[in-house]
Amino acid sequence: MIWLYYILLLLAAGVGLVLVLCTLPGLWLMTAAAAIYALVTHGLHLGFKTLLALLIFSLIGEALEMLAGSAAAKQAGGGRSGMIGGIVGGILGGIIGSFFLPVVLSIVGVCVGSFVGAAGLEMFGSQRAVHSIRVGWGAAKGRFQGMVLKFAIGIVMSLLILIAAFP
Repeated sequence: MIWLYYILLLLAAGVGLVLVLCTLPGLWLMTAAAAIYALVTHGLHLGFKTLLALLIFSLIGEALEMLAGSAAAKQAGGGRSGMIGGIVGGILGGIIGSFFLPVVLSIVGVCVGSFVGAAGLEMFGSQRAVHSIRVGWGAAKGRFQGMVLKFAIGIVMSLLILIAAFP
């Protein structure tokens, strides 16, 4: 029976990675699946330290994805409105893109949404168009980099689960 639980855990980790690509909370699915696995196996193969590490990785991954766009917008010269616009635009763009074509358009939607949100709010704040576009481009680039970092963290989490939970 333990092997069935292990296979289900690995499937959940794989689905979690796909959800990360869709800009959905796949890291949390992986962490929750590992916690359930630890419960049903009475902690024999997956202990508290590993679960804590997975929780920390999930928090870091989510924070990196969200904050990378706003940090890049600020680095490109954007103000508070550009940073907020990049975050909100990225969320809305990801949701809209997911409806049309998950994964591919989710990523495109997040990047385009971050660009439009950051550039739009910067321009609304009486900034020049060239400056606003630079800030929007920075937000889009940063958000994409955040998504790549989050996916890399998801791969690390999957490997950790694969090794630590092995029966």
